[in-house]
Amino acid sequence: MRRIAALALLLTATAPGIAQAAPKEAWQAPTLTITRYDEDWSDLADAEKRDHHWTGPFKYVPLGGDAWVSTGIELRARTESYENNLWGSADAPDDAYLWLRAMPYVDLHVGKMRAFVQPIVATSLGVAPSASPIDETGADLLQGFVEAELGPVTLRGGRQMLSLGTERLVGTRYGPNVPLAFDGVRADVAVRGAKVSLLAARPVQPSTGSFDDRTSSSKALWGVYATTPGLDLYYLGYSNERAEWGASSGKETRHSLGARWHGNRDDWHWNVEGVYQFGHFAGQTISAWTLGTELGRSFPDVPLQPDLTVRFNVVSGDGDPSDNHLRTFNALFPKGKYFGELSPVGPYNLVNLHPALGLQLTPTVSAGLAAAAFWRYSRGDGVYDIPGNLVRAAGDSRARFIGSEVEATLAWQATAELELSASLSAFRPGAFIRETGSAETIHMLGLESNFRF
Repeated sequence: MRRIAALALLLTATAPGIAQAAPKEAWQAPTLTITRYDEDWSDLADAEKRDHHWTGPFKYVPLGGDAWVSTGIELRARTESYENNLWGSADAPDDAYLWLRAMPYVDLHVGKMRAFVQPIVATSLGVAPSASPIDETGADLLQGFVEAELGPVTLRGGRQMLSLGTERLVGTRYGPNVPLAFDGVRADVAVRGAKVSLLAARPVQPSTGSFDDRTSSSKALWGVYATTPGLDLYYLGYSNERAEWGASSGKETRHSLGARWHGNRDDWHWNVEGVYQFGHFAGQTISAWTLGTELGRSFPDVPLQPDLTVRFNVVSGDGDPSDNHLRTFNALFPKGKYFGELSPVGPYNLVNLHPALGLQLTPTVSAGLAAAAFWRYSRGDGVYDIPGNLVRAAGDSRARFIGSEVEATLAWQATAELELSASLSAFRPGAFIRETGSAETIHMLGLESNFRF
């Protein structure tokens, strides 16, 4: 385990150029994002600004006329060590493995046209009993699309990652080794300070070999997502030809209507999101919902600049599997580390209370402390993981309490491009887990080195 952890930290720490501290920026660089395609480096058309940092010549390469190229890369090494994974019921409850991935990209701009290409090379070491397509995918195309700007409308077609809102329903699955991409089309329309996105896509199904990732033939996503400075409104349609819920399987067609209110004022910040779902699954009528709330306050004038946040989530479950109604909420394509670095429980049939404290120890070092408690919303439904797989059936247990989790994180922004982080987590099982199978306390240590420009 120690050898894997040391290798994870060294692999990117020895990358060329990152041992030198970045000089002070004389211009405001765009925020680096997970999807990468929404970073705007056009300001570096000014050659003088490109000279302010060693990455400048890579972020804007003039080709003549109105054509230019932006390039970048992410090199990530992450090790996770588990003790009693899934409370001791996993195929390999005690496991330690290393994830490695490289994601370079090239972004070509010619006038109002654009082509974005991002391959991925992802592999793993030590995954037991065997590596899955989420652990490794060899060499493959993660993103590749063309885009045209037509006044207030931007049209995009091809393979792309999607990140909607806080990724409660559609996310990038960035935390695991192989992110999630979609094949399809998207249109973004700018309307008086708002952005309306229309999309129709199918998720990409990764495989462990090289150049063998394929468009899913069974799942589809479509909808419209409208964003304003303080309010998001959306409709998302979803279908799965081979869905499974409990002991039933069949075609699922589900519609999600959602609203998200978010913002900040003075030192307060908040995020409240509600979703109602309806549709049909294998002859059953769907009626499900969720409500997520987040309220936080920062203290910028206090030592360590603490930021306290309290989250409370309710996610519906199915009370009676034998009736003609399915009330289990479907999180569709949620983010990978949903409730923190250790997330054995997914957003299905759940009540969750989650306070967290962030601290700025130095200008480049931050820390976090979090606790979480989980209950079943419905006694007639079980516990699911983040992808929506049933990991503990309801059985004969009437207990609601699933368990409690504590987590500590530490992150060091060593340079503008390199971040080193560590997390230590423990999940203590509650009455429901104890009554339905193995009930050991889960421990997880995560170490990560991430170099991006």
